[in-house]
Amino acid sequence: MRAFFRKYQMFWETIFLLLILAGGCLWKYQEYQLQQTQLEIAEKVLRFHVRANSDSREDQALKLKVRDAIGTLMQRRLVGVDQLDECSRIVNENLAEIIDTAERTVRQEGYTYPVTAQVATVEFPQKTYGNYTFPAGAYQALNVVIGSGRGQNWWCVMYPNMCFHDAVYEVVDEEAEKSLQRVLSEDEYDAVLKSGKYRIRFKYLDFLNRFMK
Repeated sequence: MRAFFRKYQMFWETIFLLLILAGGCLWKYQEYQLQQTQLEIAEKVLRFHVRANSDSREDQALKLKVRDAIGTLMQRRLVGVDQLDECSRIVNENLAEIIDTAERTVRQEGYTYPVTAQVATVEFPQKTYGNYTFPAGAYQALNVVIGSGRGQNWWCVMYPNMCFHDAVYEVVDEEAEKSLQRVLSEDEYDAVLKSGKYRIRFKYLDFLNRFMK
């Protein structure tokens, strides 16, 4: 038996190396597919991002109050909006009022932090909201910064509307799910469903799709 394996040692070593190479290529391809999916998703959504002054309990509580105040304001402004361009336009037109609302909230809570707000490209790590996990990457977002902006942040998806349904945060209701499903393709929607790992569809390679499930 040993003689048999010695005779075919080079063959088995070659097979082993080919399997390692194939696994590496498969991993790289999946990584590439995820990056492409992130770019496609980023073109279809507008995120809402609030950065706290610091990680102190007080500053984190203030961040949520600012979030709520802006949410109440923008919920009224975005009723019936069903296009990304329209949502971005309305947000930009209301930036001055968004800043004023945030600063007023900060002062009412007894702080003097300045507040900035702009629609900008923001780098996000992988983030989970409700049942959905959005891949890391650059996204357009209403970026609100309180004070130094060095504290933990809060975020949601402003378009399609996953932030302001009945002013309930951290819970993605059925209407919000339908909005997201309407905006994204089937592959993109599947990619953001929280399932412990991304299930990337390998186009034209059905056997790999079955393997990755």
